[in-house]
Amino acid sequence: MIAVTLLLAAALQHSGPLLDVPAPTESPAFAAAATPPAPTSLFPVADTGGRTRPRAIEYSDFYGVRLEIHRAASYATLPLFVGEFALGQTLYNHPPGSSATLTAHRLTALGLAGLFGVNTVTGAWNLWESRHDPADKTRRYIHAALMFISDAGFVASGASAPSPRRVTLDPGRATTHRTIALASMGVALVGYGMMLIWKK
Repeated sequence: MIAVTLLLAAALQHSGPLLDVPAPTESPAFAAAATPPAPTSLFPVADTGGRTRPRAIEYSDFYGVRLEIHRAASYATLPLFVGEFALGQTLYNHPPGSSATLTAHRLTALGLAGLFGVNTVTGAWNLWESRHDPADKTRRYIHAALMFISDAGFVASGASAPSPRRVTLDPGRATTHRTIALASMGVALVGYGMMLIWKK
């Protein structure tokens, strides 16, 4: 029995492995499937392009209506400027002037004050509503500044207007009134003209 066992061990030692099974290899598909996916972030990646969305500017329905009123009042002011200058020059050259000329001068001044009041309200209102609109901003603000200066000048001109009696007693007061009025008209005309020449 012992001899049989020794013979079997010797035979197995010289015959090699019983089954020639190749070593297992990994297929490409298996390798891909076995590879864990790359980790993904749970949070969205911030866009670092620096681009910002343009902000929409909204205007009310009355913006255009106020703009048309503003333009109409501006055009109506021009003939009143001519009439007021002619009447004022007549009173200045021939003080104290006739009652009809003086009355016409005062009525024309009231008309100018009314038109400037309308233009100040409509212009300032539209300027405030368009304050966030960067387009044409410089042009709007320069025009507004000139017209506010002209407003202040006309208030000063009215305050310095002499009465018919004071004209003969203090001719210098009439000169001051005339100078302020003409300067205010000139500033207003520059403000009007820039809106016609300086296009958008």
